[in-house]
Amino acid sequence: MSARARILAWVLLVVLLALAGSLLATRTVLHNQLDQRLDNEIAHETGKLRAFLASPDARPAGQPATVEAVLGRHLERNLPEKYETFFSISDGAASRRSAIEPPVRLDTDPKFVGELSRATSPAYGTVTTAVGSARYGVVPVTIEGSPGRGALVIVEFVDHAAGEINDVVGVMAAMSGAALVLAGLIGWLVAGRILAPVREVRLAAEQIGETDLSRRIEVRGSDDVAALGRTFNTMLGRLESAFAGQRDFIDDAGHELRTPITIVRGHIELMGDDPGENAATRHLVLDELGRMQRIVDDLLVLAKSGNPDFLAPGDTDLADLTVETLAKSRPLADRVWRLDAVAEASVRADGQRLAQALLQLVSNAVRHTSPGQEIALGSEVTATTARLWVRDTGEGVPPDSRSRIFERFKRGSNSSGDDGAGLGLAIVAAIAEAHGGRVLLDTVPGEGARFTMEIPVAEGADR
Repeated sequence: MSARARILAWVLLVVLLALAGSLLATRTVLHNQLDQRLDNEIAHETGKLRAFLASPDARPAGQPATVEAVLGRHLERNLPEKYETFFSISDGAASRRSAIEPPVRLDTDPKFVGELSRATSPAYGTVTTAVGSARYGVVPVTIEGSPGRGALVIVEFVDHAAGEINDVVGVMAAMSGAALVLAGLIGWLVAGRILAPVREVRLAAEQIGETDLSRRIEVRGSDDVAALGRTFNTMLGRLESAFAGQRDFIDDAGHELRTPITIVRGHIELMGDDPGENAATRHLVLDELGRMQRIVDDLLVLAKSGNPDFLAPGDTDLADLTVETLAKSRPLADRVWRLDAVAEASVRADGQRLAQALLQLVSNAVRHTSPGQEIALGSEVTATTARLWVRDTGEGVPPDSRSRIFERFKRGSNSSGDDGAGLGLAIVAAIAEAHGGRVLLDTVPGEGARFTMEIPVAEGADR
């Protein structure tokens, strides 16, 4: 079953149980009220009989004062209501009954009449008849001065009176059934509307291929299911970007590695027996292999940058980091090396990764400066941010290259063929992002560039 059908089935089951419970409770309450009403009716008729016996109408002048005659006059004056009947007993036999024809004649049942005629005090009970159960009350009657004995029998036909209850319950059952059907239709439509994003997520997932991640679902509303749809769209966007980046990365890596492999293979295939030529070929092959090794090492760094264990945070003294990086950089090239500023502070960061990023920036500055030009390093700390930068007075970054030089295998338009594989600044950006920071570029073409790493400072850092 689909989720829509299961939800609807459970909802309808709960509604059905609730309606069935309501009908059962209503029927029970109505039957209890009916039993109470019938008992009250028997008591009421008993009271009316006693009031009649105490009145002058029971023994009018000139008329017989026997038990049979008195009960007959009472039956003439007291008409039964619907679903009830009265009859009298005189000297052990049924005598008279009320004028309205009852659903069944109990006064013609000798056994029943005989049992009631033996009553010496008012009694109540239930008897089964051809039309269902009936509640009865028998009131013995004696007349002073008359030797005979008699009784008035009051019968209330329970099942006939319960017919009205059955009609009410039947109407309620019909309305409940209609309500259940209506609830099912509305529930089906509402569940379909609510679960539409889930269904579209499934369809979108089925249609997603390795080369097509452009499928998106239409999201309506602001509930949890709609939020699921928006989250799924966001996930698809990230996957699409990741796969696109992966394809570009593979294409670029293949292109960058293909060239040195081709060079190495070609020179090895053309190697002869000349020792001088072999030495030159060996030198070229080792140089190309070294370049491939650097590319592979850089690719490994970038591949690990997304892993949780990429960083090994610890207390890093920015002053030591800045000064030591400058000392390591001086032998790289004949430049004017300077120290702009030193932050006398310790921050929580991976010092080795920060040093790696700074050296990458220094290497980049060396490639784009000439002997005698200036390269400077510096660091500073504010209330929330630590900054480390490398500044040079070289040729700067052209405007058309500023948005792409931090991408993998992308070089500036002013780069030469020996400027590396275009992974250095991507590594710097990856290290900064792993620390929760970023890399900023401030450059003027022809006047130099300044690359600044900004990383957040945790509260409580030493300053």
